[in-house]
Amino acid sequence: MSPGPRVLLRDFRLVDETLDMPGSVLIETGSILDVFPQGALLPETRFPRDTTIQGGGSLVLMPALVDLHAHFRDPGYPEKETLESASLAAVAGGYGTVVCMANTNPVIDTLAKAQALKERSDALGLMDLYPVLALTQGMEGRVLSDIRFLEGPLHETAPWIRMLSEDGKDVVSDELLYRALQAARRLGIPVSCHCDAGGPEADAAKAAGKPRECWSRIEENHATRRVIALGRQTHGHVHIAHVSTKESVDLIRKVKAQQEPALTLTAEASPHHLCLTQEAAHTLGDATWGRVNPPLRTEADRQALIQGILDGTIDAIATDHAPHTEADKVQGAPGFTGLETSFALCHTELVSKGRLSLSGLSSLMSASPARILGLTDRGRIAPEFRGDLMVVDTEAVWRVTMSRFRSRGKNSPVTGLVCTGKVLMTIQQGRVVFEAPVSPDA
Repeated sequence: MSPGPRVLLRDFRLVDETLDMPGSVLIETGSILDVFPQGALLPETRFPRDTTIQGGGSLVLMPALVDLHAHFRDPGYPEKETLESASLAAVAGGYGTVVCMANTNPVIDTLAKAQALKERSDALGLMDLYPVLALTQGMEGRVLSDIRFLEGPLHETAPWIRMLSEDGKDVVSDELLYRALQAARRLGIPVSCHCDAGGPEADAAKAAGKPRECWSRIEENHATRRVIALGRQTHGHVHIAHVSTKESVDLIRKVKAQQEPALTLTAEASPHHLCLTQEAAHTLGDATWGRVNPPLRTEADRQALIQGILDGTIDAIATDHAPHTEADKVQGAPGFTGLETSFALCHTELVSKGRLSLSGLSSLMSASPARILGLTDRGRIAPEFRGDLMVVDTEAVWRVTMSRFRSRGKNSPVTGLVCTGKVLMTIQQGRVVFEAPVSPDA
């Protein structure tokens, strides 16, 4: 993507993980050239292509969001989502950078497949896409994928690969997962772990006819313990995806407190687990529209996640955007769409209720996920950082209406919910790639 024109964003409230002040920002050749506090002398317009975007009122300028976990369904599932529709949904949600999972058709298990998707995304020019490389061939859990042949640090030879994952399923074999974590350490990138390999205890619970809310909890807790233990053995970077149980939060907190030099441990939570409980799943339909993996949990679990957000146990908020057709959901496909509602949900639940500052939310959704990916050029409002920004109205009140989604997946669990905080504009390297329609509910 070629950088946009010189842009002056004037008279905004500027918020990132360390900044909260009135001021203006100048972007030039795609990067932030300067940040001006309120009252400072601003540069004059120099060229016809110069653009000034005026702030004021309740408008806030923040770094564009960074999503560690989304399913774009491309290639292979155009009825669910395409690269184009997912990218439009991403920028409408304020995202400038997205990591997309490998459970496509064919599975993204080679560098060539990942590079092809990256090049298509770059040609669209809407956002910065980082395809995940699967851990095993075809995500079949039998033979390691291309990662067994690669040498690190991978970001020097294939900078568009920043994470490995088998998300959508867990690698059942301890030996194979150990080798995958070894490979990831050699390559210098994290493994995002979908923790649902439950072992004999979960199998026994299923055989006894216990409900999903019971055995799925055993699965997550067991698999979280397992991958942390393997991470210790391989000295790798383990990233726990979509944490949902209070036991997993407690375990991650305990391990982090030990500050083990042999293990890098990070974790993410999803907006739907932070905002909804199993009662919402019951209402929507446990086996259909309310089904997600991991499931929506109890209020005690939700509060544990929020506490984990507040005390730093949880490092990032990631959407786990998982679009499906109506027929898919009726037949029990797990997952929710989330790119277009994630900021508003978290703002409503965490910031509007006074539990978290807007700077704290920016850290969780921008700077911290960028650090996990090793992307040091985004997530902050500071000179030399990328001009990837979003304008939000923190006082806007709007109702979630799925028919207006850019995503093809109309399977949100929060349709009809009234939210506070709305993304009005997304800027990618100085180019405006999204502007919200005038209608307040659009």
